[in-house]
Amino acid sequence: MKIPGITFFLSIFSFYIIQAQPMLNPDEAIKLALKNYYDILIAQNDADIAKANNTAGNAGMLPTLDAEGSFNYSQENLDQKSSTGIETKSPNANSNTVNAGAFLNWTLFDGGKMFVTKSKLAEIESLGEIQFKDKVFQTVYDVTVAYYDVVRQKQQLVSINEVITYNEELVKILQTSFNAGLSPKTSLLQAQIDLNVYKENAINQKAVITAAKRTLNELLSRETNTDFEVSDSIPLSSLPDKNNFAKKLDSANTSILSLKKQVEIARLSLREFSTLRFPRISFNAGYNYTQNTNTAGSLLKNNSYGPIIGGTITIPLYQSGNINRQITTARLELQSEKYNLESIKLQVNTQLENALTQYENQEQLLKIEKDNDALAKENVEISIQRLRYGQTNALEIRQAQASYVDSRTRLINFEFNLKVAETKLKQLLSEL
Repeated sequence: MKIPGITFFLSIFSFYIIQAQPMLNPDEAIKLALKNYYDILIAQNDADIAKANNTAGNAGMLPTLDAEGSFNYSQENLDQKSSTGIETKSPNANSNTVNAGAFLNWTLFDGGKMFVTKSKLAEIESLGEIQFKDKVFQTVYDVTVAYYDVVRQKQQLVSINEVITYNEELVKILQTSFNAGLSPKTSLLQAQIDLNVYKENAINQKAVITAAKRTLNELLSRETNTDFEVSDSIPLSSLPDKNNFAKKLDSANTSILSLKKQVEIARLSLREFSTLRFPRISFNAGYNYTQNTNTAGSLLKNNSYGPIIGGTITIPLYQSGNINRQITTARLELQSEKYNLESIKLQVNTQLENALTQYENQEQLLKIEKDNDALAKENVEISIQRLRYGQTNALEIRQAQASYVDSRTRLINFEFNLKVAETKLKQLLSEL
């Protein structure tokens, strides 16, 4: 009675150890990545910087107001002679000068550059938001693939353990048969060798699972050896209407939207440089106070204060050809951005077609392999029963097991590849 009690206790203890590992589902993994992943945090900062820069003041539309103040003290030898013949000499003449004021500068006209710049800053802010969204979609894709890779490797371990169970049963049958003199020892030895190989495969597969978990933990920005459990299956969802893929791609794909924004920014940069040919009119105003005191000399004290109002007009007559150079460069950069846009459209469309082909291909293969898996499993079980009744040999069992292992591996990989293709399609269409 003691042994069953100990066995029961150990089984319960093992159960609670397994349960102690936190379960991580795909949604939780994505939330952790979006909250902690360093690339996401950097992309968010870049978007915030672009937003902070989008102000009327940064575009040059608002005036600047400065307060200035200064104080100067000097000590010098004074030797003065006025027109009236009065002479003043002082070996230690002191002089104090105090100056203070507030000054306003406001550009009233710059050829419309300030308005173009404000539009450009708005486009840069919008580009930052699109690039942040693109980084989010890429992170969701990476986390999803990494998560289901752990699931795939875990399924592979389950498959190996299942085959180990079959092999352990096979060894028992052949041991009994050998003891009864009904089968040669070579069959028993080969079965034991096969069993050990599968046990080695299980050990190696556990290492593969550990590496896959570390990869996922890295994406979640947490300690790489943090242990967790994942789901046992790879769920698949249906795709939206395939006829609208091309239309939706052009209006939703972040890579295409990003290049469209860059084309618009380049176009506004060209307009900015074009405004440099126009005059620039500025308004100046302020209030100034100056006090000067001297211990000796013809002028002992002088105070002046009052408002200052004025204006400046600057007409660019000759700039060494720099304006034309800048306009030419901006025009070429705009053309390059247009080329980049057309190039990325081709790339993204190719990615979409490839992902869709992969999806449809893996979907068909998965459907066939599900039937194969059921047939292979039934074949293994029937072969073992036939061996138990002496109606077959170990070679047939090995072939049946090998066929089952291959089928399980293909089935697991088809499910994983289908999930990857599905996730890629959703990423391209901005539906993650």
